[in-house]
Amino acid sequence: MSWSWTLYRYLAVQFLIGVATVYAIFLMLAFSIDIVELLNRTAGHNVSTAVVIGMAVLQLPNLGQKMLPFAILLGGVFTFVRLSRSRELVATRAAGVSAWDFLMPPLTVAILIGVAVVTLFTPISARMFSEFAGLEARYVKGQESQLSLSINGLWLRQGDETQQSVIHALRVARQGEHLEDVVVFLYGPNDRFTGRIDARSAQLHDGYWVMNNAFVSGAQGSPVQHASYRLDTTLTPEQIVESSASPDTLSFWDLPGYIRAAQAAGFSATRYQLYLYGLYALPALFAAMVFMAASFSLRFGRDIGLAKVILFSAAAGFAVFFFQDLTTVLGRSGAVPILLAATAPAMASILIGMTLVFSQEDG
Repeated sequence: MSWSWTLYRYLAVQFLIGVATVYAIFLMLAFSIDIVELLNRTAGHNVSTAVVIGMAVLQLPNLGQKMLPFAILLGGVFTFVRLSRSRELVATRAAGVSAWDFLMPPLTVAILIGVAVVTLFTPISARMFSEFAGLEARYVKGQESQLSLSINGLWLRQGDETQQSVIHALRVARQGEHLEDVVVFLYGPNDRFTGRIDARSAQLHDGYWVMNNAFVSGAQGSPVQHASYRLDTTLTPEQIVESSASPDTLSFWDLPGYIRAAQAAGFSATRYQLYLYGLYALPALFAAMVFMAASFSLRFGRDIGLAKVILFSAAAGFAVFFFQDLTTVLGRSGAVPILLAATAPAMASILIGMTLVFSQEDG
């Protein structure tokens, strides 16, 4: 067993080095391209180079998270091809180690990377991407808030099973804490309309809105003017920002609670559920990339050369992510269950990769 442990540790280290090398190259390319793109987007906005570089740094973890499956795939190809060229793989096979045995260390490393990315890396990536979104709204789009994105204004919903309020504002400032040209529709149990509030502006405080120059009317009309009107709320500035934020700005640990809160308030949480289930399936997707890398690399030197190995691997990677985008669209539209839409790419990739390895090893 001692020689097996030494071999498995060696294979795991070699695979980790291969993935780290490819991933570092990807990050450098992504960072360089992102800086150029941001310079083009901020041209004419009088934005300093330091701010542009800072924005690129803040966006880099999010880009890196999306590129990591490709790094696992091509890093695996790089490792297996290098072991084949040095005849180490041939010697390992001659010693009686099957393809399934020498794939165990890379698979273990890939799954551990996936778990670490989901539990440790996504909170950092989400926080930095949220900061990037704020800077992008300010310096690129010329908006005071990330929420000032729709020409129809901002819609919010608050309340519980006994009463609901639907808030609409044409303009937003200070990350949702200040609203202008506000209309609030009030509902009771069973969505029964109970009244309406029209206000020039609204300011969010701890547990309530203060409506300025507000006209309050019941279900039958008859508005009454108030210089200042107080409306209770359960919303916080963070919830207002997140209500229109990308799922990428929420960490893995915050997503379940946010989804429950959004559903309780009547918001659609489909895209957040898709993202969360996709994170659950990420370790399985990384394992699938190892199977695919091995299936293309086992025949290296016998039937296909390095160029074809890289070409087939890249094509397989793009096919997986095209399928992932397709299932995401189907999941958002409700055509397929959310859980199936989020996990189908990883499960299908694992089955295809294992089938290809079976054909190489036993066929």
